[in-house]
Amino acid sequence: MPPAERALTCILHSGDYERIRFALATAAAAAAADRDVTLFFTMDACVALQRHRGWHGLQSTGSSVLDADTELRDRGVAGFEELLGACQDLGVRLVVCEMGLRARALTKAELDPDLNLEIGGLFSLLTGDGADAQLLFV
Repeated sequence: MPPAERALTCILHSGDYERIRFALATAAAAAAADRDVTLFFTMDACVALQRHRGWHGLQSTGSSVLDADTELRDRGVAGFEELLGACQDLGVRLVVCEMGLRARALTKAELDPDLNLEIGGLFSLLTGDGADAQLLFV
């Protein structure tokens, strides 16, 4: 594992497609640069990890989420699923906030079983292995 000072933790709070997509791109780039990366999904961002392409339920500025994603892919930019897959392939840790799930009336059973998701809380995030990580709030 890379040194703690090279670790990056992104807290994804927003349910905005563009914000979450860019956080995925940031996480993939950091992991490719040999950084230890954790994405911590809470509140409205939890929707992105629901079964059956839950990310389709995110909000988007200007157009629908599907239209925005298709437009990016048509321009040669990685879409949401490609970025999420890259994060998984690069070993990015995906944590879903227990409080965020409860606040949005979601259960672990509603999350995508194909993703390697952990359920955790702010305390464990801020005191565990990533306690000294750079923190990015999205």
